[in-house]
Amino acid sequence: MKKRFKTLLSRQGSSSTSFEDVSPVEEQPPPPEDVQKVYTKEDREFSNDPVEEAEVIGSIEEQYFREDTFDCSNHELEKLTSEQLDLAAIDEDRNQLRRQLQAVSKKFSDVVLENQSAYTKELQRVMELQASLQKASVICMNGRRQLSMTKQGFTVASLRILKNHRKKQQLLGLLKSLHTIDTLQRTDIRLRELMEEEDYPGAIQLCQECQRAASNFKHYKCISELSSKLQDTLEMIEEQLDNALAKTCSNFDIKNYEKLQMAYRLLGKTQTAMDQLHMHFTSAIHNTAFQIILGYVQLVSGPIDSRFQKMPYRDLCSQITQETYIPCLVDLCKALWEVMKSYYQTLEWHDNQESTDQAATPESEEIQQASDVEESFSRRYIRKKLEHGLARIWQDVQQKVKTYLQGTDLSSFKYDDFIYVLDLVNRLISVGEEFCGSKSEGLHDSIRQQSLNYFKSYHRARMDELRMFLENEGWEMCPVKSNFSFQSLHEFRFLREYDTITSTTGSRADGRKVPVSPTGRGFFSKYAEHGSPFEKQFTSDEEEDEATANGPENEKFLGYEDSDDSDVPDELKQDFVDEKTGEQPVKRNSLKKKKAERAYNKGPILTNTTLTVLRLCGKYMNMMSVLKPIAFDVVLCMSQLFDYYIFAVYTFFATDVSTMSGASLGSKLWTTLKRINDNLIEQDPNAAMVSHSVDGRMKVGFPHVSPIVDLNSSDGLYSLAERVVGTESLIFLANQFELLQPHLDSVIPASKKAFLQQFYSQTVSVASDLRKPIYRGVASRCMNYDRILQLMLTVRWDIKDIMSQHSPYVDALLQDMSGFSSRLAAMSNKRVPIPQEAHRVLWEHVIRLANRILVEGFASAKKCSNEGRALMQLDFQQFLIKIEGIAQVKPVPDREFVEAYVKAYYLSEADMELWVKEHKEYSAKQLSSLVSCAVGSKKARQRLLNSIEDFEKNRPR
Repeated sequence: MKKRFKTLLSRQGSSSTSFEDVSPVEEQPPPPEDVQKVYTKEDREFSNDPVEEAEVIGSIEEQYFREDTFDCSNHELEKLTSEQLDLAAIDEDRNQLRRQLQAVSKKFSDVVLENQSAYTKELQRVMELQASLQKASVICMNGRRQLSMTKQGFTVASLRILKNHRKKQQLLGLLKSLHTIDTLQRTDIRLRELMEEEDYPGAIQLCQECQRAASNFKHYKCISELSSKLQDTLEMIEEQLDNALAKTCSNFDIKNYEKLQMAYRLLGKTQTAMDQLHMHFTSAIHNTAFQIILGYVQLVSGPIDSRFQKMPYRDLCSQITQETYIPCLVDLCKALWEVMKSYYQTLEWHDNQESTDQAATPESEEIQQASDVEESFSRRYIRKKLEHGLARIWQDVQQKVKTYLQGTDLSSFKYDDFIYVLDLVNRLISVGEEFCGSKSEGLHDSIRQQSLNYFKSYHRARMDELRMFLENEGWEMCPVKSNFSFQSLHEFRFLREYDTITSTTGSRADGRKVPVSPTGRGFFSKYAEHGSPFEKQFTSDEEEDEATANGPENEKFLGYEDSDDSDVPDELKQDFVDEKTGEQPVKRNSLKKKKAERAYNKGPILTNTTLTVLRLCGKYMNMMSVLKPIAFDVVLCMSQLFDYYIFAVYTFFATDVSTMSGASLGSKLWTTLKRINDNLIEQDPNAAMVSHSVDGRMKVGFPHVSPIVDLNSSDGLYSLAERVVGTESLIFLANQFELLQPHLDSVIPASKKAFLQQFYSQTVSVASDLRKPIYRGVASRCMNYDRILQLMLTVRWDIKDIMSQHSPYVDALLQDMSGFSSRLAAMSNKRVPIPQEAHRVLWEHVIRLANRILVEGFASAKKCSNEGRALMQLDFQQFLIKIEGIAQVKPVPDREFVEAYVKAYYLSEADMELWVKEHKEYSAKQLSSLVSCAVGSKKARQRLLNSIEDFEKNRPR
């Protein structure tokens, strides 16, 4: 093959444009020009077609690839015979051989170029080998030369010197070995020192070095014993490593954990260490919870009682007393928090370590060593193990707290204590959500039923108290400042915190969303160094009430603190005025008191019972905020508070002159009160104050007004002040409920929002409608309408002359109304400020009743002339002119009621019949009197009277 390639290369180099000079048939003439042109074109096309090149190489005969002695020229000549000499065929064969030669040459050239770099490297290696051989040859020559000289010059003494030198070298080696053995024997002391210093990586590294050194001297008997001792020491180090690893579960320290990880890495057991770590965390959760519960149980029963130490955790939790329940729960949550924080910090340490390792390793490095691959696999294993362990750790924590919560009946707890328990559980749930994104269904389920039972029991007691408050309420106005609202009460302080501290979410390094603590950071970030989310002490409402009952803070809670005295002159802010004036000193406290009284008079009208209901709503909503699963039940109970309040106000002040019917109350208000009466009010007077019906609904006893409220005394305008306080306090309470609607709507489930909308549209919104039936009781008795009617009966309406002076009964009516206005003003200034809306409703009732008395008086006329009708109009116009100045009500209500009746006297018989059918608001007596006086035809009059009588029979009662 070498010769063949050399021949091909020599032929290719001798002719750069063609291969005709190497043809075996040189004497033949060249092919025709057209054949040469075709060949040249095909040759160019062939040179660019690798597929055709491969086909040409494949068409070469096998003989060309045999031994080197093959003569290709003879082989081709032997193919030719004298009978078959054809110039075209020979030329075709020649061209085929040239193409094959060209393909082989090109392939050979490509192979040579492809292996050029390898050839260069191999040539360089050969040259280096040649230089090394030359150097070795020189060394051998010098050695032989030295040996030759030694052979001639050595003596017996010289050989003895060499022998002694060899012994010396052997003894030095032995001495070195003895020193090494002595060092190995003393290593045990150093290992113990390193273990006491908790330098586990140094101890393991020293132990491994000793083991490697011992393997080199294993032919010594003492070393074999040392090797087994070192192995025992290494096992002891692993045990201490495991103990130290267990301590990190409750008290994570970065430096110690780094030492432990380095030690396990030296042992090659990082994955095993991670498995052990998870077992330690599980044990830490169990042991920590058990020891805390056991400590509180023994605190009550005494430490000598050892039977609790073998008691199961569930049974042990049931031994916790009510007095130690909350402190034990706080300590339990704190201890479990430390375990979760240690696990969280462990995960963060591995995250940071992985990031550091990735930053230290160049990304462009494609080929990694076997150790790097193993290290990468180990990191992935640890990462997956830690991430999967988050849910497991939280499940164990959740189970321990759940078992503790279920071990005690919370129904007998005080409200504030129970709220604190719910607050602690809610904090723990938030921690769990940040820890692993869990919804903590177990904790929710464990506390939900207890909370529901507790709240229902609590609500029954509060409804009983509400009835007691209402039945003993004197309906005196509670002084508050003008800007007072539910937000001024400390029971709603959680709403202020909720508005200013909006719950947001943050992100972990792995992309998971986590809740954010009140400081804007995650719990594990805020309390990374010290503390826990359960450190905040809870102050009960009773403690706050006691602390602020006699101090200025109480005024702030009620919203009437005196914080602004900018409108007081500077000289009045001093204790004394100028002494030269001789005036009495004016105390600043007296000035503040007067100013506060002015502020109180401008405040909303409410009672102590109203404040009680608002405080209860604040407590109820606080319970909703800490336990949303019972939010709808809480809203339902809040609606019952309002239902009972509105029903009590109606029962106290609106039933003295009206009955519970749609005609007297209005359809919407009547429907609401009937629903409350049927669903909430206990009709049996012998039943308990708060009972349950057959269907499980809570029933509250029928409310009765306090005996100190005299609704029939004319001196107090039939308890108008109490009616105003009761009505306006109810409306104020309804307004506060309106302000609370967005928050209530945000916490109840979407499927229950229809109830909330119905409650507000059918109950809260109708509170203001109670003004009419309540104030009607005052308006119907504040003036002597019967006296006015008797005066009207003395008036003659069949006069013949047009009168220029109105009748005396008008002056009497206006005089009574003027007196009523004076009494209203005096009451508003001295007792209760009457709101504008209440003032308007009162006067509307008074004027409507007066208009009906006027119509009733006009209807009492048996005969009426045109002049008498003119007198009616004159009297009514005089009444309208004067009443606008007295009552200050525009427009005058039911004005059309009187005017339409008076004008009907002027109607014809046909129009009268139509008018009677259309005006059903008048009584049968009034219509009959009108027909008798206005209709002259007896037949028509009788027909109209009969139709009026039929209508009266069919009038709904």
